Amino acid sequence: MTDTMQIMLVMAAYMLVVIGIGLAFARRANRSSEDYFLGGRTLGPWVTAMSAEASDMSGWLLMGLPGVAYWCGIADAAWTAIGLGLGTYINWLIVSRRLRRYSEKAGNAITLPEFFSNRFHEKKPVVMTIAALFILIFFTVYAASCLVTCGKLFSTLFGLGYVPMMMVGAAFVLVYTIIGGFLAESASDFMQAVVMITALVVIVATGTAAAGGLGAVLDNAAAIPGFLDFFGIATPVTVDGVQQVVDGAPQFGAAGSYGLLSILSTLAWGLGYFGMPQVLLRFMAIRREGELNASRRIATVWVVISLTVAVFIGVVGRTLFPTALTTASDAENIFILLSTNLLPAALAGLVMAGILAATISSSDSYLLIAASAFSKNIYQGLLRREATDKQVLNVSRLTLLAITAVAIVIAMDEDSVIFTIVSFAWAGFGATFGPLMLMSLFWKRINRAGAIAGMVGGGVMVFVWNLLVRPLGGVWDIYELLPAFLFSCLCIVIASLLTAPPDQEIQREFDQVAG
Repeated sequence: MTDTMQIMLVMAAYMLVVIGIGLAFARRANRSSEDYFLGGRTLGPWVTAMSAEASDMSGWLLMGLPGVAYWCGIADAAWTAIGLGLGTYINWLIVSRRLRRYSEKAGNAITLPEFFSNRFHEKKPVVMTIAALFILIFFTVYAASCLVTCGKLFSTLFGLGYVPMMMVGAAFVLVYTIIGGFLAESASDFMQAVVMITALVVIVATGTAAAGGLGAVLDNAAAIPGFLDFFGIATPVTVDGVQQVVDGAPQFGAAGSYGLLSILSTLAWGLGYFGMPQVLLRFMAIRREGELNASRRIATVWVVISLTVAVFIGVVGRTLFPTALTTASDAENIFILLSTNLLPAALAGLVMAGILAATISSSDSYLLIAASAFSKNIYQGLLRREATDKQVLNVSRLTLLAITAVAIVIAMDEDSVIFTIVSFAWAGFGATFGPLMLMSLFWKRINRAGAIAGMVGGGVMVFVWNLLVRPLGGVWDIYELLPAFLFSCLCIVIASLLTAPPDQEIQREFDQVAG
C-alpha cells in the first residue's frame, strides 16, 4: 500500500468518526431550535473550553501561523500569538460569567443577535437585524478561509486540483453541519482540539530532532537577518512574489523594523475575542455558571501551548526545508511538508487529520452561527414572526447551502493566503461586536442608539481602514481591528450620551445581572 493511500485511509477513518458523532446527536439536535443552535445549555466545562478554542483557531493555527513564521520570522507570528493568549484569558475572565447570566435573563437568548436585541428590549428588531447581517457577511468570509485550507491540504497531499479538492471539503463540512447542529459540533470540536494539539506537539518534537536539536534550529534561524528578532522582521528577497534562491540558499535582505505601531497592531488580535460569536456562544451554552472557572484554565493552557508550538513549527521548517516554499501562500504548507516527510504514512495521516480537525471545527461553527443569524433572527425575527421551529430549522439548512456556495466562490483563488482572510474576518467581528459586548455587560448607560451606532461604525470602519487607509502605508499600516475597535467604542459612547438613557426596566435588569 502506498504512503498516499495510507494517509487517505487514516483521514477517511477520522472523517467517519466525525460523521458518527453528528449522527449520534442528530435526533436531539432536531428537537428544537434551542437544541440545534445552543445545545440546550448543557455543555460541561471541558467541552465548553476545548470546543470554543478549536472552533476559534481553525486551520490557520496549523497552516496560517506557521506559514507566517516560516516566511518572515517570529515577530509577526509571536506578537499575534501573545495578543491572542492575553485575549483568551481576559475574555474568559471578565465576559464569560456575566454573559452566561445575562443571556438567560434577557429572554433566554440563544443567538448573539437575539441577546443584543433582548438586552435593549427592542420592539422593532433593528439591532437584531444589523447584528445578523454582519454575522452573515463576516462568517461567509471566515468559512471561505476554511475552504482554502481544505483545498490546499488535499491538493498538496494527493496531487489533485485545488478547486475540486476545496469543493470536496466544502461538501463534507456542509453535510456534517446540517446533520448534527451545535451539540454535534461541540462534541466533535472537543475531540478535534485534542487531535490538533497532539499533531502540533508531535511535529515540533519530530522536526526539532530531525534538524539536529534545538540549538541547530536556533542557530540556523539566527543566521537570517531579523528572523528571531521580536523588534525586527526578516525580509525575503522576492521577484513577482517568489523568493529568490542562489546556490541552494534562500535570499533575505536586511532586517526590517518592527516598531511600537506594528506591535500594537498585532497585539490587537486579542481584542477580537470580545466579539467572536463562536466563543461567546460557548459562554452562553455552558451547563452552570460556576463551571466557567475550570473552563477558563483549560482554554488558556490549550491556547498558550498550541500557539507557541505553531510559531516554532515555522522556525523548524525554515531549518529543514529552507527553499521548498518560495511564496507567502506556499509557506502555509510547511506543516504538511514536515508531516509527510518526517512521519510514517499512517501517523502522517493522523497529523493531517489534525488540519482537517481544525478546519472542520471552525467551519461548522461559522456555518451554523451564520445560518442561525438568518433563520432565527431575520426570517423568524423580522420576516415571519409566526414561523414554527420546524420552519426555522428548514430555512437554516437552506441558508447553509447559500452561505457555502458564496464561500466557495471566495475561496476559488488558489493563491489566497489563509492568514490574510482570517485576519479580515477576525477584525470584522472584533470591531462590530467586541465594544458592544463589553459595554452591554458592564455599562448601564448604553442604550439602543449606542448599540446601533457601535455596530455600524465598527463594521464599516473595518472595510474603510482595510481598503482605503491601510494601503497608504507608513503610520497608517495598522491592523484594521485596532482603529475600528476604538471607533466603535467612540460611536457607542457618543450616541448613548446624546440620546435618552435606557428605561428603568432595562436598568433594573442590568442591576440584577451585575449583582
